[in-house]
Amino acid sequence: MFVKITVNGQPTLVEAGITVDGLLDTLNIKRQYTAVAVNREITPKSEYGTVKLSEGDKVEIVRPMGGG
Repeated sequence: MFVKITVNGQPTLVEAGITVDGLLDTLNIKRQYTAVAVNREITPKSEYGTVKLSEGDKVEIVRPMGGG
């Protein structure tokens, strides 16, 4: 079963019960220097494995950009 969430403004189908950690794995995103907010609340890295995503959740994944 799949649920629809929004990741960085894009509708995304993911497995029901997926955690933030599972989402990052699915999207091949490294955890280093990554911040995740679920429904506008920052999720601590220590909770990535326990926070489950549900239908309609809005997830923002932010990584710093280098440059100069």
